[in-house]
Amino acid sequence: MRENEELAEIRRAVRALCDEFPGEYWREKDRERAYPGEFVDALTKAGFLAALIPDEYGGSGLKLDAAAVIMEEIQAAGCNGAAAHAQMYVMNTLLRYGSEEQKQEYLPGIASGELRLQAFGVSEPTSGTDTLSLRTFAKREGDEYVINGQKIWTSRAEHSDLMALLARTTPREEVAKKTDGLSLFLVDMRKVVGNGMTIKPIRTMMNHSTTEVFFDDMRIPASALIGEEGKGFRYILSGMNAERILIAAECIGDAKWFIEKASDYAKERNVFGAPIGKNQGVQFPIARCYAQMRAAELMVHHAAEVYDEGGNAGAEANIAKMLASEASWAAADMCVQTHGGFGFAEEYDVERKFREARLYTVAPISTNLILSYLAEHVLGLPRSY
Repeated sequence: MRENEELAEIRRAVRALCDEFPGEYWREKDRERAYPGEFVDALTKAGFLAALIPDEYGGSGLKLDAAAVIMEEIQAAGCNGAAAHAQMYVMNTLLRYGSEEQKQEYLPGIASGELRLQAFGVSEPTSGTDTLSLRTFAKREGDEYVINGQKIWTSRAEHSDLMALLARTTPREEVAKKTDGLSLFLVDMRKVVGNGMTIKPIRTMMNHSTTEVFFDDMRIPASALIGEEGKGFRYILSGMNAERILIAAECIGDAKWFIEKASDYAKERNVFGAPIGKNQGVQFPIARCYAQMRAAELMVHHAAEVYDEGGNAGAEANIAKMLASEASWAAADMCVQTHGGFGFAEEYDVERKFREARLYTVAPISTNLILSYLAEHVLGLPRSY
């Protein structure tokens, strides 16, 4: 696939940075379930996490296709971009719908690394991906909102200064349209942790610093509202499309890592007097995963192009995320099979990346919901849920 020189240079620069964080760094973080702060700081210092922030606020002013290249290359180098990817896709919502005052107050600090925007509070224990059924409620009281409720799967909340929070501001039974009544807030967590906000870690099969967050009469200024009250759901849809494209790019990077890892091992591993890569039973699964990855890669870049041109990238973003996550998971399974017993050994990094890759056929949206979306909104079939 042809790329312009700017994107090719971004790839080289990201790879050079990632070379400073080899497998042992990630294995140690994984064992300790520790946040890779040094890696995130290095990305920030290099300007990669400010890629989407306009020049006037201290960022690089790049488009989503460049952000996708950054996230893909991080994964292809064997690193874990999940520690930082939220800053990319949450940024789009703030840039598109935030006030000028909010941008002036927060964007320069995010660009410099003084502030981290890593937490996105949407999912809840009782609603999951049924966002319109969320129960967290923000009640307006004078110049403040008082928030009560709970979020789950809010990754990196312990390592973030700011949170984009979706809450209901009008009871569901009182809205004319079911998509109304939800509002989006930019919460300064430095002021509310321990003062209405409680964060509890959730231990999972991969090291994603995942948490659940509780709100008990948490007070935030009315100026924290992003855009208009009651319009938050439509605001996050744009951010969700960006999220799915960036996650898809990460999946492509993972697939490339698995394919390269398996190919190298198949060339070097000798059994019965010959490299195992000589056998078609080993060759064909690797080659099939490569073909699957390349097809998904084209869809990811097409989705980013549609998004950058300002079009409705809903279908493209969902297709890209589904195809890329499936390609990544197929490559992960193939890589373990190629390595045999060594695929389960920590020192090869395959088992760690295998666990990380499994997430993306489920999150941030499951494959079944993507298929339901395509069936209804693209093919015109009756709504299934």
